[in-house]
Amino acid sequence: MGSVTIYDVAAKAGVSIKTVSRVMNNEPNVRPVMRERVLAAAGELGYSPNLSARSLAGSRSFVIAVFVDAALTIDHWQSERGADYLSRIQLGATLVCRDAGYHLLIELIDHEGPQVRQEVAALLAALKPDGVILTPPSSDNAVVLELLNKARTPYVRVGPERAEGLGPRVHMDDVAAAREMTDHLIGLGHQRIGFIVGEPRYGASQARRDGYLEAMRAKGLSVPDAWVRQGDFTFQSGLEQAKALLALPERPTAIFASNDDMALGCIAAIAEAGLMTPGDVSVAGFDDSPSARFSRPQLTTVRQPVAEMSSVAAKLLIEQSRGGAPAERPVDELLPFSLIHRASTAPPPR
Repeated sequence: MGSVTIYDVAAKAGVSIKTVSRVMNNEPNVRPVMRERVLAAAGELGYSPNLSARSLAGSRSFVIAVFVDAALTIDHWQSERGADYLSRIQLGATLVCRDAGYHLLIELIDHEGPQVRQEVAALLAALKPDGVILTPPSSDNAVVLELLNKARTPYVRVGPERAEGLGPRVHMDDVAAAREMTDHLIGLGHQRIGFIVGEPRYGASQARRDGYLEAMRAKGLSVPDAWVRQGDFTFQSGLEQAKALLALPERPTAIFASNDDMALGCIAAIAEAGLMTPGDVSVAGFDDSPSARFSRPQLTTVRQPVAEMSSVAAKLLIEQSRGGAPAERPVDELLPFSLIHRASTAPPPR
């Protein structure tokens, strides 16, 4: 017996081939009773739509691609940031794509490599995706944006640094989040607050630094240059920069790190120095990764809605690929963050 085709499903359900196609592509304007009849017929016959056949039947590929920084996944794969960030991006977008009958592909982009232009152009030509979700630093990369515009491939930028005229974006307010966390530490009574900046290639790193500085200055608190240290989002950089902060003649009573991995490095440095968190030095992080909940003490941090951002991005791209009317101006979706108060922060020692 040959493989089951869309014609067999149409005959079994007593509907047109076009109706079967609409149901299998999860398109609107199909009556519920008709949708149930087609799905029941497909189930009885064991029919499964072929991606290539669906692509050939129309102009859509039914593929949404996610561009992920290769350095994040390779250099930081053993870190919670690399693994957790990528898994949350996948989770949010995969659920939306699955429900809509789309496939999600993760593509690694070497933004620092000399062949980035050829690499991205080859990906677009081979995949012909219906849309691309751009994660940092792709969301601000001029070469990537140029090639997508040239190929007329829809895209949504997740967490970009720049906003002006560069297409739809889904993001959170990193400046406000860092400002609120710094205000929380100041509200506990801390005045000497150190800050560890994240990987310079990411716009969020500068935004979080700006939020910290705004909060300190708003309260009239000075920020010596030695209190602001450059990290790279890894545990090791948090460990090293915290040691430098603790070695200052007048050490900070609190350290705010730009992500959870670096914050955990701070807790380790404090312990190595024979001090206690938060009894001697409070520590706050950013991301709310799984390690923030499992650390001892549990980490006070900012929860950024990574899965929610990728979910919204996927919905926007799928809607557009189905012929949704383009917006008169670029979409700008601002999602909320949350401050998660845990045991790593407390009032400073007397």
